[in-house]
Amino acid sequence: MAEPLWFLAKRSAAAAMICITFTDIVGNFATIQGNSMQPTLQQGHKDFISLLKGDVVFYEKISAPAYKYCRGDVVVLRSPTDPDQLMVKRLIAMQGDWVNVPGSHEIHQIPKGRCWVEGDNGNLSLDSRNFGPIPLGLVKGRVTIKVWPPHRIGRVERVLPEGQVMFTDMHSCVITRSCLEYTFRLGERASYYQGLAAS
Repeated sequence: MAEPLWFLAKRSAAAAMICITFTDIVGNFATIQGNSMQPTLQQGHKDFISLLKGDVVFYEKISAPAYKYCRGDVVVLRSPTDPDQLMVKRLIAMQGDWVNVPGSHEIHQIPKGRCWVEGDNGNLSLDSRNFGPIPLGLVKGRVTIKVWPPHRIGRVERVLPEGQVMFTDMHSCVITRSCLEYTFRLGERASYYQGLAAS
């Protein structure tokens, strides 16, 4: 009897180590709380019986060490005001970019090593419009897929608000064709704001 129990204990320990390694390096799951990312991510489902209060998403961590993110990614980050709290926001701008703050006439250039994040539901979101650009080191991973509930399973798309960001540096972004075309369309505006800053 002792042998099977010892074998089971070793298998359980090995499985636990694999799980810990996976969640530390590869990725993890998060449950959406709050309404700041609606309609992309939902807090609750009135038409679905579930013990979970909101969408469950998977976020990959492989991009985190090298900050390989693109504008428009949905990311998981540590709150700049509460290190114990994780937030889910959309990455709007990277270092060097110019951002037109929604609902105001303010324009900010993102400092080196920082990024600008916002919730898709701007009326109910605490984000960079409140606390400014955040350190890239607070970003812990990129949300890639919704895994629960079943009727909402699917990819989380990369989307960027039209006309809000003026790109000045593409090196921090994994360039896609749509991202590149968008950059060229806004290139003249970026040069204009750079001229204002220099004057």
